[in-house]
Amino acid sequence: MYIPASFREARSEILHAFMQAHPLGLLITHGPSGLQASPLPFLLYPDEGECGVLRAHLARANPHWQDLQGLLECLVVFQGPQAYVTPSWYPSKAETHRAVPTWNYTAVHAWGRPEVTEDAAWLLRQLKDLTEQHEQRRPEPWALRDLPDDYLAGQLKAIIGIEIPLQRIEGKFKLSQNRNAADRAGVTRGLRDGQDPHRNEAVADLVEYAGISKQL
Repeated sequence: MYIPASFREARSEILHAFMQAHPLGLLITHGPSGLQASPLPFLLYPDEGECGVLRAHLARANPHWQDLQGLLECLVVFQGPQAYVTPSWYPSKAETHRAVPTWNYTAVHAWGRPEVTEDAAWLLRQLKDLTEQHEQRRPEPWALRDLPDDYLAGQLKAIIGIEIPLQRIEGKFKLSQNRNAADRAGVTRGLRDGQDPHRNEAVADLVEYAGISKQL
């Protein structure tokens, strides 16, 4: 991924937190069947391996899992908030007219060697961890134990597990860090403007935070 220095995020704790906050990753491979991509909800285990370990599962009916066997490397792309940025938000545009539209976005790319498993105990643990992760904030969390045993057994037979020990992670947070303070403030105001069609509070918060971090 092309990452200018001003947009690079290399702190592992930030990258891990981003992946956990935006767990739907796009698994990309180039194997015997050519290029394939599958969006999957991943669980990150940050304290395992060199750079953490990703775990997920695919439907057995999805042929993508067969290409993972023996594959040396795969890429998982995690994307966060993103928004269009008009040059009309830049105070400098009124002075120089030297500004063009752009896009602010956040992304993390993670590489590793995928491993495939059909082990029932592994799959059960993965489903339990995944369910608990996303149900824990609900007042009455759903749990695997709510399923009839025969139904759960059938579901386990219908999926394939994936484990990816990560070897490298890169983060690109393009949040107007290449603009001056006045222009960054203009972007934040524009993204918070309730009358603007490109209003985006999530990106506004990130642009503001990136500006503060730049000053530290």
